[in-house]
Amino acid sequence: MNTLSETTPVSEGVSAPATMLVVEDDPAIRRLIHAGLGEAAIRIVEASTASEGIELAARRKPDVILLDLGLPDGEGMGVLKAVRSWSSVPVIVVSAREQEDLKIAALEAGADDYVTKPFGVGELWARIRVALRRGAQLGSGPESCIFDSGDLYIDLAARQVKIRGEEAHLTPLEYKLLCVLAKHAGKVVTHRQLLAEVWGEEYSEEAQYLRVYMGYLRKKLETDPSRPTIILTEPRIGYRLTA
Repeated sequence: MNTLSETTPVSEGVSAPATMLVVEDDPAIRRLIHAGLGEAAIRIVEASTASEGIELAARRKPDVILLDLGLPDGEGMGVLKAVRSWSSVPVIVVSAREQEDLKIAALEAGADDYVTKPFGVGELWARIRVALRRGAQLGSGPESCIFDSGDLYIDLAARQVKIRGEEAHLTPLEYKLLCVLAKHAGKVVTHRQLLAEVWGEEYSEEAQYLRVYMGYLRKKLETDPSRPTIILTEPRIGYRLTA
């Protein structure tokens, strides 16, 4: 049975109506999402199966996808891999499963974020807004060589980093680490991904390198390194640069 539904709530938050595909077989969760996001300018399209989710992702070209991993006709990971074969649309995985290895697998398969049920609608909407901003940046043309968000400014072409208007003097490894985070700004980047991109595949299990250099980087960028607001930790998973 086709469970497609669509709503366009009153505008607030996102500048123009965006389309969000919700691939979720639980009607109660779908109702919660509708109720919680009711005042945001976003068009919601629903699918309750993996096959329907893939079909709608291809046909409707949503701006963001909320994807449940447990679907009646297959795993949500199959939907994620299918979508990633043709699209870079932001995908937020929503699942009741809390295993770290599953979160890491989803993120490394191309998910932008992972939210565990039960979730707060306010937190979910905040993550959706970040994903929409990142999607808009990806779709705005050639990759920008400038990252400018809050206190942090990075000019990739000039290899210049400024924090609160003052130049930050980073070592080559610190700079490379920051650039990888900036390339994926707003997205969780796993420990393994960071290690592979900064140090090389042979170091993908050497988490101590990452902890040490992340500490150095935070000392140079954060107002209070013990309470970071620029580089956030996803416990046991990875890091996220706020966008």
